[in-house]
Amino acid sequence: MEPDSTAPIALYRLGRRPYGPVWQAMRTLTDERDGETPDQFWLVEHEPVFTQGQAGKPEHLLMPGDIPVVATDRGGQVTYHGPGQVVLYPLLDVRRARLGVRELVSALEQAVIALLAEHGVTAHARPDAPGVYVGEAKIASLGLRIRRGASFHGVALNVDGDLSPFARINPCGYAGMAMTRLADLVDDCPPAAVVGMALARCLARELGRELKAPSSHAPSRQADL
Repeated sequence: MEPDSTAPIALYRLGRRPYGPVWQAMRTLTDERDGETPDQFWLVEHEPVFTQGQAGKPEHLLMPGDIPVVATDRGGQVTYHGPGQVVLYPLLDVRRARLGVRELVSALEQAVIALLAEHGVTAHARPDAPGVYVGEAKIASLGLRIRRGASFHGVALNVDGDLSPFARINPCGYAGMAMTRLADLVDDCPPAAVVGMALARCLARELGRELKAPSSHAPSRQADL
């Protein structure tokens, strides 16, 4: 039976993993999914990596140094992923859910804004630059891809990780873009894993969905992660 478009979303906590295998697993799931494949959220912290979006320009990579650069298939320019940053990948059948790209982008941004509000931090989205900002500083980066009626890639929220690698790039193509993290904005910052769970709940709420009990295991089709 085809899953209901309002069925609970399966949440997987992948822990800390290199970017490449997780990206390839997302692509595989997207290519192989059918009408019976449940919607999923993947929560992960990546090993240090710069990812270059499809529109990425090499001049925005200023000094990558010893951090690898991966040319990926999401939208947008270059960004950084590393420990202490929560990455949430919504792997959704957007066609089944009748969910437009702009709606999903807005849901991701509003989920981050709602999460930060729970910690007393006022944040906002910008129409000219996807992501979430506190004042002029960016706290969350966003990049999506829709293929075969399904979404992959997602949002990265800076919690308590090292922000210095962002100085080696023009974040998301903006020279001199200031970056911030939750740990710099609150006195008692929760661990990244706790923030990730809260972010998943906020996104499910924005989508009008519920979450299944979280699993620390990789999805069955991606057992090689």
